[in-house]
Amino acid sequence: MTGLLLVNSLCKRFGGLVAVDSVSFEVIAGRVTAVIGPNGAGKTTLFNLISGTIPPTSGQILFAGQNITGHAPEKVAAQGLVRTFQLVQLFQNLSVEENVKVGCHLHTRGGVLAALFRPRWAREEERAVEANARELLEFVGLADVAEASAATLPYGQQRLLEIARALAARPKLLLLDEPAAGLNREETQQLSSVIRRISERGTTVLLIEHDMTLVMNTADAIVVLDFGCKIAEGAPEDIRTNPAVIEAYLGGVEGISSVTGDNRKVVADE
Repeated sequence: MTGLLLVNSLCKRFGGLVAVDSVSFEVIAGRVTAVIGPNGAGKTTLFNLISGTIPPTSGQILFAGQNITGHAPEKVAAQGLVRTFQLVQLFQNLSVEENVKVGCHLHTRGGVLAALFRPRWAREEERAVEANARELLEFVGLADVAEASAATLPYGQQRLLEIARALAARPKLLLLDEPAAGLNREETQQLSSVIRRISERGTTVLLIEHDMTLVMNTADAIVVLDFGCKIAEGAPEDIRTNPAVIEAYLGGVEGISSVTGDNRKVVADE
């Protein structure tokens, strides 16, 4: 098993506040890894550090064997590490298919001159982008609304569209920041299926999530944060019975047992 992402003693301070405190963990290629923890645990800050949105105070981030510590987000994305955000960020005035095409253009050559003169290679590239966008919409279950305006989609479908657009950038590692936020039970189940299929087709997934049913049913490994520190790491079955996790995050034995059944244990995230 290969460590696609290695986080070593990562720390982020905001003045006197330590948001991420010497956190280390490994994301194995081909797996789904979840980061969980109570409100204010440092999860989103951790994602911002990994994706290059903010620089770390200290520590190191290795991705696919390369040191990406402090790299700008666009450089990180070009290396194959792509993320979504807590709030859906779509081009509302574009169609569903056009939104996915935007993600495809990270790997295209066309520029202003190609758009003006449309040489043969540019036309072929355009057809490939369209085919890729259609395939990804089929993959997430949105092929039948490809021509619709993104603004008209229900919230659950907007979440899936954002994931399709991220996949269009051909990530080696996809970071999903609270993908189930605002979704109902049926939408969450669909999302869980999509995440597993993303992993099965070869893209590694790292997600922040507060829906414990989704986490326990989807993740291969879980990292638990509390007050910026890693307090546990392991398989879902180990995390479910970990005393430190039960105490810090899940609210006691009654709370931890709720994630093993049909009732969801939902805790507000950052």
